[in-house]
Amino acid sequence: MRDETIAGMLLARLGDHRPGLRSRERSWTWDAVVRESAARASLARELRRDGPFHIGVLLENVPEYVLWLGAAALSGATVVGVNPTRTGSYLEQEVRHTDLQLLVTDRAGLDLLDGLDIGVPRDRFLLTDDDGYPARVEGHACEPAADGSVTPETQMLLLFTSGTTGKSKAARCSQGRLAELGRNNSAKYEIKRDDVCYCPMPLFHGNALMALWAPSLAVGATVCLTPRFSASGFLPDVRFYGATFFTYVGKAIGHVLATPERPDDADNTLTHGFGTEASPEDKAGFRRRFGAALVEGYGSSESAGMIERDPETPPTALGRPAHDGVRIVNPETLEICKPAVLDEHGRVGNAEAAVGEIVDVHGAAKFEGYYKNPEADAERVRHGWYWTGDLGYVDGDGFLYFGGRSGDWIRVDSENISALLTQNVLRRHPGVVDAAAFGVPDPRAGDQVMAAIELPPGTAFEDLGLAAFLAAQDDLGTKGAPRFVRVSHALPTTGSGKLKKKEMQLEGWRTGDPVYRWATRGAPEYVLMTEADKAALHAEFAAAGRRRFLP
Repeated sequence: MRDETIAGMLLARLGDHRPGLRSRERSWTWDAVVRESAARASLARELRRDGPFHIGVLLENVPEYVLWLGAAALSGATVVGVNPTRTGSYLEQEVRHTDLQLLVTDRAGLDLLDGLDIGVPRDRFLLTDDDGYPARVEGHACEPAADGSVTPETQMLLLFTSGTTGKSKAARCSQGRLAELGRNNSAKYEIKRDDVCYCPMPLFHGNALMALWAPSLAVGATVCLTPRFSASGFLPDVRFYGATFFTYVGKAIGHVLATPERPDDADNTLTHGFGTEASPEDKAGFRRRFGAALVEGYGSSESAGMIERDPETPPTALGRPAHDGVRIVNPETLEICKPAVLDEHGRVGNAEAAVGEIVDVHGAAKFEGYYKNPEADAERVRHGWYWTGDLGYVDGDGFLYFGGRSGDWIRVDSENISALLTQNVLRRHPGVVDAAAFGVPDPRAGDQVMAAIELPPGTAFEDLGLAAFLAAQDDLGTKGAPRFVRVSHALPTTGSGKLKKKEMQLEGWRTGDPVYRWATRGAPEYVLMTEADKAALHAEFAAAGRRRFLP
């Protein structure tokens, strides 16, 4: 069971006196990490009660978080990473749903939970910054061993999905699946024993756990922590640790590239990074500036291993299907979609026939499900297949492309428009930190394209010359330019840094942020919408009988 469980992987690190965990204040060898984890595992077993052995962890990326991951693995418990960006009743309901026995947190977490009933009595909170906490842990020092109940099927994590497209769900992840991901991803992302792996993404998210922590454990690489992601602190942290590898999600790369460029940016130890949602332009800009390659991947808290990278993969493609069970299908007919016909700009010319949902016809058996959510389970597994909920298409050479979520194809004037293409074009603008594109209803029929863009402090919409920029993009097409543009210096995001596209789509032009509207039917020309403009648009919807789209 040595490599089949996270507990086995940890115990294999006993006697390994190379650096295993580092913060700016302190370092631990792998041997010390295992022994500290074992002490916390003993404490957890002492405090265990009847019912699901679920331990909530509400902390920033601090060493205690990693040590409690190890404690859960050795004791057979499940870590439930609590997202500190949630608040109020949403946070209360999300945590109560997971039936916690204990909560490991600090005084900041205690303040966040003030007035909330998460189903855990106050005397079941372990405060890591309490004066008596170190002695309490030290009192449980013991020779590391795994609980006899631990098997590859033992549940290790409940990972809340990001909630970008709706209410989050708690995805199950067993020790066996996480251990397999650790082994596979260390090879896939070329993480070696000598690598120093910098973790700026939150440990309650699958990216940090599945693409960095577990692979580092598998090979004995060093894990380096920062409490939270900081664009300005990114390069100083990399230099402090001598980091060679890191992971990212969402707009992190855009924020790093938005920091002032310096002649010595490439003077660092980074060699590569892995993540999602960095545009080809961002990847090229990052490599030019910092000298490190970014590898984009596809996966989720629920599934992985569906796509294989190929040296010949086009810049905008994900790779090739990992096996013949990974297909693009029409969700209504279940038929395999036709290969995409791409023009010289990479636009899909036969979207109706080529774009479908990414499925794995062999993946249902590997899907471990959601905690107490049979409806969500049934949505993921239909007809005996695993349905990702993501759209994609395959070109004539067999390369698979991400097409966005199910709502990312917008019907404009009887033509399918890719929201993903529009947002990638917007992200290409040097003055835009991040962008999202989505469909909003047209007052008469169909939809219109709306975008939300985030600008760095001190930059105004008028500084962008956005209309001229869009007109110069040959790959955008005549209908892809957004009719509405929401402008912000801080768009709403999930705890892992992904933009809350569904929330912004529901708000549409009714947001409190400034919204600019395409004022003509010719070339793009944007004017700021006034309250009177919004009232007029409201009346237009009402007159057209589309009242269900009104606020």
